[in-house]
Amino acid sequence: MTAAPSSAERPSDDLLPKNWDPAAHESEIYRSWVEGEYFVADPTSDKPAFSIVIPPPNVNGSLHMGHAFEHVLMDALSRRRRMQGYEVLWLPGMDHAAIAMQAMVERTLAAEGVTRDELGREAFIDRVWQARDEIGGTIGEQMRKLGDSVDWTRERFTMDDGLSRAVQTVFKQMYDDGLIYRAERLVNWSPVLKTAISDIEVSYDEVEGELVSFRYGSLDDAEPHIVVATTRLETMLGDTAIAVHPDDERYRHLVGTTLAHPFLDRKIPVIADDYVDPEFGSGAVKITPAHDPNDFAIGQRHGLEMPTIMDASAVIADTGTAFDGLDRLDARVAVREALAEQGRIVAEKRPYLHSVGHSERSGEPIEPRLSMQWWVRVESLAAAAGDAVRNGETVIHPESMEPRWSAWVDNMHDWCISRQLWWGHRIPVWYGPDGDVVCVGPDEEPPAGYTQDDDVLDTWFSSGLWPFSTMGWPEHTPELEKFYPTSVLVTGYDILFFWVARMMMFGTYVGPSLAPGQQVPFRDLFLHGLVRDQYGRKMSKSKGNGIDPLDWVDRFGADALRFTLARGANPGTDLSVGDDHAQSSRNFATKLFNATRFALMNGARVGELPDATDLTDADRWILSRLHEVIEVADAGFETYEFAKACEALFHFAWDEFCDWYLELSKVQYAAGDAQRTETTSLVVGHVLDALLRMLHPVMPFVTEELWRALTGEPSVTVAAWPVADTSHADPGAVQRIEDVQRLIKEIRRFRGDQGLQDRQRVAARLVGIDDAGLGELRASVDALAFLTPAGGEFAATADLEVRVGVAAGDPHTIDVQIDTSGTVDLEAERRRLAKDLAVNEKELTQTSGKLNNEQFLAKAPAAVVDKIRARQELASAEVERLRAKIAELGEG
Repeated sequence: MTAAPSSAERPSDDLLPKNWDPAAHESEIYRSWVEGEYFVADPTSDKPAFSIVIPPPNVNGSLHMGHAFEHVLMDALSRRRRMQGYEVLWLPGMDHAAIAMQAMVERTLAAEGVTRDELGREAFIDRVWQARDEIGGTIGEQMRKLGDSVDWTRERFTMDDGLSRAVQTVFKQMYDDGLIYRAERLVNWSPVLKTAISDIEVSYDEVEGELVSFRYGSLDDAEPHIVVATTRLETMLGDTAIAVHPDDERYRHLVGTTLAHPFLDRKIPVIADDYVDPEFGSGAVKITPAHDPNDFAIGQRHGLEMPTIMDASAVIADTGTAFDGLDRLDARVAVREALAEQGRIVAEKRPYLHSVGHSERSGEPIEPRLSMQWWVRVESLAAAAGDAVRNGETVIHPESMEPRWSAWVDNMHDWCISRQLWWGHRIPVWYGPDGDVVCVGPDEEPPAGYTQDDDVLDTWFSSGLWPFSTMGWPEHTPELEKFYPTSVLVTGYDILFFWVARMMMFGTYVGPSLAPGQQVPFRDLFLHGLVRDQYGRKMSKSKGNGIDPLDWVDRFGADALRFTLARGANPGTDLSVGDDHAQSSRNFATKLFNATRFALMNGARVGELPDATDLTDADRWILSRLHEVIEVADAGFETYEFAKACEALFHFAWDEFCDWYLELSKVQYAAGDAQRTETTSLVVGHVLDALLRMLHPVMPFVTEELWRALTGEPSVTVAAWPVADTSHADPGAVQRIEDVQRLIKEIRRFRGDQGLQDRQRVAARLVGIDDAGLGELRASVDALAFLTPAGGEFAATADLEVRVGVAAGDPHTIDVQIDTSGTVDLEAERRRLAKDLAVNEKELTQTSGKLNNEQFLAKAPAAVVDKIRARQELASAEVERLRAKIAELGEG
């Protein structure tokens, strides 16, 4: 690397502004990175490959704090690997968000007084594309503000031509292999959206309802009857059985008989099934197979009829009763009133708290509904996905998530992939005369006169292909050959079983067609936790506790946002954040800026380090510590323990480099020795160079500005990642500087006890400092503890003993003798000590009184007594110390 011009050649005011203002610099810095093509991946490169595909955010949305968290971690990994000499592809893109986009456009049409049916399918899809074009750039701009080092030349969209071809190709293959089929099954149904929705789009909330018990059969207790209970009374219109446990003596005589339905010309059989809990409620349950998942399973086992009693809008339909045409909630009331009129209501429990699934997109309670849908047969696919983790082809971080993964994929149910929408990948199945069904591949044409299936595919189907479809599959592209399988998937543990499982199933299914051994879509699976508010609560709109990451970028800068999130990130662990955390990170960026500005003003530069024999203990200490920290940070980044890496870098930068070494360097600069000044400048430059490079992955903007100023090079983005050098290890220097730190801290504390002003210089002798091996550092102790070496005439009015060398097993005692005469306002000091004494005497009296109270001791918990005893001991010691200090000062 070429050394930067010296400070004499580059005036300090030209190197950096006086203050760091993120808003004034970040957009220009990002533009320079893109123009420099630092993020563009070259598939023909002979460098080792590192690749990540971005979990595609919804095209109609904006980045929330969870997205920001994820992006920061992916960017940190990508930037570090790029600096380590890898060819890095971080591939961006967005999901077409079928349900969300369709709902958004339908709301727009409703405001115009038009429905999608009136507009027609083709015109409606055109409107969605128009909306996509209008809002599609929002997330891209937000990613730029975060500093994402993605390859913008390869941005993808789940509905673009290439990905659509991949979707049609894999559907055709799976259909031909018998892995995709059509069947009538129970699904989560959204009455507002009028479509099946996936499990991840259902949120469960505790709501107040009513539990109603009613009577099937005779109203005469002596005649056959059974009492059942339900929170969804309207579903009794679809009851086709009553189930009891086979061993329940109360109902054994009724098993095999039938009871009349109160409103329908239908007999309800009583069946026996092990699913029923005889201890819960009446021990009997009503069975509505078309509107309850558990009832559906029972219905399949017993061959029950499965009438659907609601239409797509959850309105009662085709029951032949007076309830037809009523919304399900209105029908719930009407059925209860009708049953009560017949005398069948046995009990009502209101309010009754129970969990109800709601559509996350539209907010209404979902309706389990029997519906004809397209399904993926997952048994063999799920087994392959599970084996890939068990065999170590994909490694999950943290390892503790592996059992959950296995439990999920080993018990996975067939996947409903069809949605009753218009926006999305239309199912490539065509229907002809006499029930003929044809699945059409991307290069095939449907037979003339055939009609295409109206449904579209679940969004998770196309996003499940994301790791390889984005690189050009089904074509064999240079990108696939270089970058697939991807190196790591970074995502939240909360979608492990939805998106991740889909990608693993598809990846293991198409992998063999790509290349031998490429059976998985990613080598590592890093699962991060959730971002919570400062009180540990999950962020949500309803609670009003969400934090807009872009608001933090505007207020504190992108680096502050990024460092806050990275500093709390460990595999599988949630983190809590608030404004205080962001402000702390903003202060850290400012600290780095001020330290670099100071270093440059004193001639710091990057060049070859002098021989170790020409370095001071302070120089050797900071270099030794630097390379220890490089090892710790490297280990943290390699194992996705970002918090560990960031914490080590933070404390080294702030506590050791800024607060200690730069202060020690001032003493070396002040010595006036040209050689010492040159050496110090090179050491400061070396440490600062490595520190800025290590912090760059998590704080890219400020480190770019500072590193450019320090080195004169174009960009730290493509600078080499620091490598730990054990030759700099110097335990002796480390021990001596730690001893000096201990000595200075004790003197500072002692000065405070004596009432000396922070920077007030006092005469002092340090007896034994040479014997402790710290004589050469005496100037540093004097400068940082604000001491003046005592002359011939010296009267020590206060003294302190400090033990050093303890950690090395060679302890020495240094006697610090200070002359405080004439430096302290004795009367003011007496008043201060007297005030402190009164406070501690009061504390001693109160705590002693409690501890002498037998009643209190008998009733108070042991932990409380221990705390009060500790307070008493502390107060007693303070009283003794303060009385001694007042006695030393004498009478006023």
